[in-house]
Amino acid sequence: MRLLEQELIQLRGFRNVIESGKIIGFQIPVRLTYYRGLWASMLRPATVTINGEIYSEKQIYWTIDGKKIEQDDLETDVNTHWNSRDVALLTIRKEGGLEPGLYQVEVVYDFSSSYLPPAIDTGMFNTKGKRKMVLVQ
Repeated sequence: MRLLEQELIQLRGFRNVIESGKIIGFQIPVRLTYYRGLWASMLRPATVTINGEIYSEKQIYWTIDGKKIEQDDLETDVNTHWNSRDVALLTIRKEGGLEPGLYQVEVVYDFSSSYLPPAIDTGMFNTKGKRKMVLVQ
């Protein structure tokens, strides 16, 4: 466990992702702003905007507790738990990643609550964060 910043988007960990010697995209660490932990099946797909360019759906996957989860698989993943004290990573597929520099980063995701019927809580827990961040890689 590490100390989390108050902001949804965490500064430490914003970086390009390298696999097999090739930059395949970039990642953004986020924290859960809800006081309880969530199961992956309670999460709704995230959207990331970098300097006005929107990334969503199949361009993004989550890493929670070390497990990679495609956004299409969130709904059926009932075994992965996101603790409110842990960081989740949003990895955005973008060949070549991002150039070093200053970026305006926005993350939006939603989740359902275990104690509200789905028809009531749709969009109720919409979580947004916006931050200027520097990529130094």
